[in-house]
Amino acid sequence: MTKNLIIVESPTKIKTISKFLGKNYKVMASKGHLRDLPKSQFGVDLDNDFEPKYINVRGRADTINELKKESKKADHVYLATDPDREGEAISWHLAQLLDLNLDDANRVSFNEITAQGVKTGMEAPRQIDMDLVDAQQARRVMDRIVGYQISPILWKKVKSGLSAGRVQSVALKLVVDREKEIRAFVPEEYWTIHATHSVDHLLFESELVGIKEGAKLKKVKLPDEASAQAQVDGLVNPFVVEDVEQKKRKKKPFAPFTTSTLQQEASRRLGFSTAKTMMVAQQLYEGINLKGKGQVGLITYMRTDSTRLSDSFIAEAREFITAHYGKDYATRGIHYGKKAKNTQDAHEGIRPSDISLAPQSIHDDLSRDQFRLYDLIWRRAVASQMASSEVLSTSVTLLSDTAVFRANGVKPVFDGFQKVWPVSEKEVELPELHVGDAVEAKKIDKKQHFTQPPARYSEASLVAALEKNGIGRPSTYASIIHSILHRRYVALEKKQFVPTELGENVNDFLEKNFGDVINVAFTSQMEEQLDRVAQGEIAWRELMARFYETFSGNLEKAKEDVSSYKVMAKKTGEKCPVCGHDLVYKSGRNGDFIGCSNFPECTYTKSIVKSTGVTCPRCGQGEIVEKVSKHGKVFYGCNRYPDCDYASWDEPTGENCPLCGDLMVHRKNRREDRVFCHNENCPNHG
Repeated sequence: MTKNLIIVESPTKIKTISKFLGKNYKVMASKGHLRDLPKSQFGVDLDNDFEPKYINVRGRADTINELKKESKKADHVYLATDPDREGEAISWHLAQLLDLNLDDANRVSFNEITAQGVKTGMEAPRQIDMDLVDAQQARRVMDRIVGYQISPILWKKVKSGLSAGRVQSVALKLVVDREKEIRAFVPEEYWTIHATHSVDHLLFESELVGIKEGAKLKKVKLPDEASAQAQVDGLVNPFVVEDVEQKKRKKKPFAPFTTSTLQQEASRRLGFSTAKTMMVAQQLYEGINLKGKGQVGLITYMRTDSTRLSDSFIAEAREFITAHYGKDYATRGIHYGKKAKNTQDAHEGIRPSDISLAPQSIHDDLSRDQFRLYDLIWRRAVASQMASSEVLSTSVTLLSDTAVFRANGVKPVFDGFQKVWPVSEKEVELPELHVGDAVEAKKIDKKQHFTQPPARYSEASLVAALEKNGIGRPSTYASIIHSILHRRYVALEKKQFVPTELGENVNDFLEKNFGDVINVAFTSQMEEQLDRVAQGEIAWRELMARFYETFSGNLEKAKEDVSSYKVMAKKTGEKCPVCGHDLVYKSGRNGDFIGCSNFPECTYTKSIVKSTGVTCPRCGQGEIVEKVSKHGKVFYGCNRYPDCDYASWDEPTGENCPLCGDLMVHRKNRREDRVFCHNENCPNHG
């Protein structure tokens, strides 16, 4: 008979946790949600205080029955779902399904899947936190109301099959608003003046920063070439050193990762999408099979907006840093606290579970992506406990009559935390100069510049904007970005978000009709209110009533809107071979394609084919063209298919292999960028 049953979310945790608890414990997995709102209907009773109509998730009957069977045999059932609001809600749903007493202390949380993490969690069972559950219910019901009540109107006003999300729509608005700023931006010309000097065979540069008027420095504006040339013509050579100022400048280490900062840094440094970052982090949290150690959870829970670190980790870090880098690099311990008013401090920042497991020591046990992300997390956490770096900053002020030039130098003094977490800062060496020295300008240049529009959002900067504006939670950033991409409201061009015509039309409709609830300020305030529900300060149904009062008014307004937001299909210039109507470009789940404008009466479609101009090496008659697979992946094949079945995932370069004569192809992705022979039997293939 099972004495203790522990239910987790992910099956990958079972082996790891079982190893730590022994034979008196049986670990099973819910494999995610087992109860949820129905997909086929609204599922919220608006007339009955927003009562959600939960049902068992379709296809999960076997799992539910197995858990019921084992729970009846167990003396104690512990719910160990993920330690966040959604995990708390899943535990509550499990308690409902298994008929557990909510007054019992049957909820346990594992901040890390290690022997100590599991032991600590099992030593502190508690009741299910209904405030956290209610906060999650409020979010779920609110999102259901928005999605299910706006979407039908979107179908009529914009395009059939569309959907709107409460938080995703605000993310879309950020992208569209930024694009409008870029379009409205008018560049302004300005010029700068730079002087090149040589002292003791050392070249350095100074820049005009202003004009001296008595004891004051007045900034000088150079809006065109004429004004810049006039300034250059008035300069007196040589320049005279007016001031030399040296300061030691310290740079403090960065805080450990939160979910947001991990996603941003993984995007910048590794090229990971937010979804990929969370997927790989989940694997590291749940456990990796290490040689000689078995299944080990390598990092703490990865959904957190806290930078706090445990006292035990801080002490371990101090010992590790002293032993491996020296006592000058160690600190007494740096404590990072809350930064924003909405910060949830239930968990630590993201850190390695065992600091002694340096990335290189377990390199062979990890996949390439796992290693790169673990290395990032390990180095950030270790560096957060190291001494500040130090540089000597030198500023030299030079006078040319009344024109003031400045040269800045930077010289490293102590690398500190940058030994583990390098920060890009270019060293600039200046010669030894003294007040009164005459310094000749070997060359004086005037340079033209134009003010630049704001940059489009990258994944990293969009996550930063969502966090700064209080939109969503750490666990939702990846799904927010996935939603607006999947719905084709935005596209990624050169790793930057660009709104599509469809996205802009959807945003225009939402902005005009739902501006009271789908905006940055309201959404941020709603997150604060959800936090208050989680803290037990307000009832979730009371919050829903206030929300729906505003939302329902917007809903009626939207129904009466007679404006057109339709996206006009672009014609290809061809006629449908079946019915003779115009062929137009269309968008589908797996990408763009060409279809008949007479749909649904005519269902003719064909792929968009892009020519490469390369002759097929197999048949010698056809041409290699770019195609899209049924799963939306680009590949290259002969246009004489099915008569010729040549196909390759790699783009042909147009050149032939000098060894075998087959096509040379180009492969460029996050793993590699190389040109090689398509023929697998050719030495040039490798």
